[in-house]
Amino acid sequence: MRIVSLLEDQKIERRISITPEIAKKYINLGFDISLSENYGRHLGFDDSEFKRLGVNIVKEEKELINSADIIIQLGLLSENNQSLIKENQTLVGVLNPYNNKEKLENLAKKNINLFSLELLPRITRAQSMDILSSQANLAGYKAVIESFANFEKAVPMMMTAAGTVPAAKVLVVGAGVAGLQAIATAKRMGAIVFATDVRMTSKEQVESLGGKFLTVEGVENFETEEGYAKETSEDFKKKQEELLDETLKKIDIVICTALIPGKKAPVIIKENMIDGMQAGSIIYDLAAVQGGNTAFTELDKIVDKEGVRIMGETNILNKLTISASSLYEKNVFNFISNLYDKENKKININLEDEIIEKTLIK
Repeated sequence: MRIVSLLEDQKIERRISITPEIAKKYINLGFDISLSENYGRHLGFDDSEFKRLGVNIVKEEKELINSADIIIQLGLLSENNQSLIKENQTLVGVLNPYNNKEKLENLAKKNINLFSLELLPRITRAQSMDILSSQANLAGYKAVIESFANFEKAVPMMMTAAGTVPAAKVLVVGAGVAGLQAIATAKRMGAIVFATDVRMTSKEQVESLGGKFLTVEGVENFETEEGYAKETSEDFKKKQEELLDETLKKIDIVICTALIPGKKAPVIIKENMIDGMQAGSIIYDLAAVQGGNTAFTELDKIVDKEGVRIMGETNILNKLTISASSLYEKNVFNFISNLYDKENKKININLEDEIIEKTLIK
């Protein structure tokens, strides 16, 4: 069987799905590998490095797609390349079924096997394939680094003969994977860290990392069975706003990570809250690509509101491309290994396997 991967649109996505390290593992499993010309050059992987392992480098994308049994990408292929995919081929990636519903339905009608890895169930057996966790971990770390780089004060407390510089106060909104990594990173760098989340199960995790958990008393736990946050009640929103409004007056840096899968990000930090923040404060909004957690978030811009700077990027992982690619490709390799019938050298779409059943777009 042949696995192929095409170079992504570099204006949007610089991560890759196959490096020489993982290409070798696929070949050892019995796959042939074909990649686009200059597939990994922007990350320092020359075509010659892939060729030495036995990887085919193909110039024409049409030829590449025609030869494929399995196509591995990060995002959905361009519309032109979608039209080239044939019956019984398999496409694996982060296909964003909430925003690409019609395109994916049209591909499924052509009897193309579509697996979207952000739909993986949160079960122990799927942890090694969990692309949301591996990528969110890096995003939480990088959001803190970007915020601190733009913050014009020292982060840890410093005691000098000239006086004491107080430690920066950081608030993390949303204590999922990205939020917990943001807490850990900010704490390691000497900040005083606070966090808030609608899921009460997050409290113990936040405190284990040295953060202080801020919560609205006497409300229900807003968590789905799958472990994701769900929409909150009006009573909770009102109490949370009052708590945040007072807290933000004393905070230097805010990291926003609150997302609900498939929906617009909830606006948690309102205009009046930002008005009350200190000039020089930073807000980094990891939810920007889904509309943002603040009233003023704009994609790929630094918005200045009376000295409070609000940042949000389309793809922060383009700034950690090598690490992000390395984790993503291992997640996908583990998924393909579970899908592949080594004895008969074919993929086995076993719908009794929860991992396969949940990720397959029908």
